[in-house]
Amino acid sequence: MARRRVTERHIFFPWERRAGILRRIRLNQARPFAIALAASLLVLFIGMKERRASGVRRTRATLGNTRTAVDSYMADHDGGCPPAGFSSLGDYGNFAETPKDAWGEPLRLDCPGREHARYDLFSDGPDGKRGGFDRIE
Repeated sequence: MARRRVTERHIFFPWERRAGILRRIRLNQARPFAIALAASLLVLFIGMKERRASGVRRTRATLGNTRTAVDSYMADHDGGCPPAGFSSLGDYGNFAETPKDAWGEPLRLDCPGREHARYDLFSDGPDGKRGGFDRIE
């Protein structure tokens, strides 16, 4: 007489069953590392964006101080432009040297300015290219 094989029957929960290649190479254990990497990249991206924004704010503050000095000079000299750029503004502000923007580039003073302006005072921005799209006025 032939004997029957007795097979045990199991009920598997979805997380117990062997499924796919991801389970075999244990990629599910890499999930915390992937989340940490994504969070680090997000913080890095936000930091880079904030660093540029803080540079723009610092440059605008420098432009405001310089604009006050140029306006004072022009008021004392009947609307005349400073002949030697920023070096002649020593009495009107604390300018031992040419004021620089947050990226270390000197500010630009064009006198007379374009389109009926007395003068143009601006920074070339982070890329340092004259007349670029990221200049700060």
